[in-house]
Amino acid sequence: MFDWINLSLLIISIFLFSYLYILSIQPIKREQQKGNQAWKQCMKLRIIASFFEFIVVINMILWIWFPIPFINWKIYINYISGIIIGILIAIPCLIILIKGMRDAGKETVQPSQGTQMYGGIYNHIRHPQSLGEFPLLISIALMVNSWFLVILMAVYVILYIPIMIHYEEKDLLKRFGEKYREYQKRTGALFPRFKK
Repeated sequence: MFDWINLSLLIISIFLFSYLYILSIQPIKREQQKGNQAWKQCMKLRIIASFFEFIVVINMILWIWFPIPFINWKIYINYISGIIIGILIAIPCLIILIKGMRDAGKETVQPSQGTQMYGGIYNHIRHPQSLGEFPLLISIALMVNSWFLVILMAVYVILYIPIMIHYEEKDLLKRFGEKYREYQKRTGALFPRFKK
């Protein structure tokens, strides 16, 4: 019984995180409807979205004890292999995520009208936080030793990241205008563009 509750909460939390996060990265669109209070609303939405992302991680970890038997496909004979592989994937992802958060500053949680386009890692990648954050879900699935979770998270990441980038960049174009369009031309979304 608890196994199905855990899976249901996992799926619901993925959808709530995804929806609320997309709302939180569109302050200009919200400002047109809600005025200046939209910026604070985006911050609140981002915090609530982060809570649901945390619930996703908890549900994935609980899968160790409460898997659905007929989709409990093990990857490794023991958990140590999965933990090692998961950590090897997680370390570079965490480095990129932390660098992106540091270079974005307060904007990571609190969008602000006065924020300028940032530098640092953003000079090379437009969405370093996404590049660091979302593969962590796959690394956790590897640590949990579940093919089902690896497939679920991989499909989620592959489908969600382009959608999220589309909505965020649409708003960033309204926010920064031609400056952002030029930035898009010279900088890769998730991977650096190598100049010819």
